[in-house]
Amino acid sequence: MDLHQILFLLILAGSLYLFVSERLRVDVTAMLTLLALVLTGVLDSKQALSGFASEPAIIVAAVFVISGALAATGITERLGQWIGRAAGQREWRAVLVIMPAVAALSSFTHHVMVTAMMLPIVTRFAQARGLSPSKLLMPMSLAASLGTTLTLVSAPAFLLAADLLERSGSGELHIFSITPIGLALVAISIPYMMVARWLLPHRAGQAAGDDWMQLGSYRTELRIVEGGRWSTRPLAELRRALGGSFKLHGWMRDGHVRRDLVDGSPLIAGDVLLVETSADALASLHDDPGLDLNALARFESHVDGDGEPQLVQALVAPASEFIGRSIRELDFARRFHAVVAGLWRRRGPQSLRLADVRLREGDLLVLFGRASRLAELASHHGFLMLMPFGGEAKRRLRAPLALAILAATVVAAATEWLAAPLAFLFGAVAMVATRCVDVDRAYREIDVRVFVMIAGVIPLGVAMESTGTAQLLANGLLRVVADWPALAVLLVMFGVAALLTQILSDGATTVLLAPVALNLAHGLHLAPTPFVVCTALGAVVAFLTPIGHHGNLLILGPGQYRFGDFLKIGLPLTVLIALVCAWMARWLWLGGPLLPG
Repeated sequence: MDLHQILFLLILAGSLYLFVSERLRVDVTAMLTLLALVLTGVLDSKQALSGFASEPAIIVAAVFVISGALAATGITERLGQWIGRAAGQREWRAVLVIMPAVAALSSFTHHVMVTAMMLPIVTRFAQARGLSPSKLLMPMSLAASLGTTLTLVSAPAFLLAADLLERSGSGELHIFSITPIGLALVAISIPYMMVARWLLPHRAGQAAGDDWMQLGSYRTELRIVEGGRWSTRPLAELRRALGGSFKLHGWMRDGHVRRDLVDGSPLIAGDVLLVETSADALASLHDDPGLDLNALARFESHVDGDGEPQLVQALVAPASEFIGRSIRELDFARRFHAVVAGLWRRRGPQSLRLADVRLREGDLLVLFGRASRLAELASHHGFLMLMPFGGEAKRRLRAPLALAILAATVVAAATEWLAAPLAFLFGAVAMVATRCVDVDRAYREIDVRVFVMIAGVIPLGVAMESTGTAQLLANGLLRVVADWPALAVLLVMFGVAALLTQILSDGATTVLLAPVALNLAHGLHLAPTPFVVCTALGAVVAFLTPIGHHGNLLILGPGQYRFGDFLKIGLPLTVLIALVCAWMARWLWLGGPLLPG
């Protein structure tokens, strides 16, 4: 063992200690590791910085932006709502619907984002039907993890494995190269969880994330804009476009409430719809050129002052002069130079028209105004406080465009018309250029920790190869498994990665073990692709503990799970997954049989 190998092993030991102990963030640890490799002379500066321009880092950043665009246009929310409706009333049917749908969602987006999006949806679904969330959240999180195996771009581990194979000249992985394995894993996991759900605890669970802090629906009024896209369209078409977050209470035409209008009735410019809607939907309405908030259409000329117009929430104070008076009586727009765009009330009856609602203590008004006027209003004794409006505007009109860009990105990468990094970079830029997601949010969506961690650990893998450490470890392992069948060796690589990924990230695990798998395959005179792929799969889909995947940590509290719950369900499943992965990898790249016998 030479000096560079000793230095590398010392740096590796220190890095593993920091990764496992979490004394520093993973991205900081990755950067310290990179600097240590340069300062000790193990790598030169070009090798050390190669990770920042690597294909995995570019694709991961682009996927984060594309995921953000799908969320910003309301596509992920709509899919989540559809899953909730399709799941029906029965627990078994919910598992049958949720798992493949969530797996499909995770195939082109980050699985933690999908888990976070589905967590409140599945929790509310279970509570509304009297089911235990703990029976559904673990299958959902498992499906999100397995969904990353459907394409090459969903998990950093697969991108790192593909990068290693390409750099070594040992093979090439395309966007759908591992899809047959992913389909097999999803196919076996669904019946497994249909049976294993009986072993899951029956616990009520906690509110998901910040869901307990969310307010219910806001009452507001929508006006059909003259010449807009909804003029002359039937009401049913508007209902479908607005989705399940809207509840229609009434319909006004020519200043009169109409009872004879039905879903097939055409909308006419000037019609006013009296609705309840969510905070996100309310924040989105003013951006729809075919719709306007009725209060803004009537009183926007009174909204003067300095600063950009914005939505805020104002809480009616105890003993306020507003209590018992309607918005119409208060002449709010002229008196305060702000428009009441919506109202939230905890309970109790409300008038059909927003202007006729008599205010109560604790009512929450959604106000539209400019900063200078709102600052004056904040000091008014009639309000207890002013606070930012919690809704996030969705660019729903651009949803078809976002789907088209995603499809074009996948086709370009799958057909190799563009290299995968360029295809996904094109998709991310197109999402921003077409305003499916604004540039500020696009930057916010990129998890810098993941990007920097990938860029920082790639040189660790380069050093492992260049110093000969990977070859040294592979030779030691080769002496043990030289006479073993290929299937058994594949299982060994999967198993080692599955154990190591419980304390390291999937990317770090793959960077450390994939070079060993590569050299081991060369020593066995076999194609290296299945060995590297099985190593990456072990790092991604080992479902053993709640700390093995960030998605498991998200559901730990809401599902009221314990450590043993994951081990009880995950250990048999991980053994089954290992067998399928090794068998399918042998079939795909070593010419083994698809069916036993």
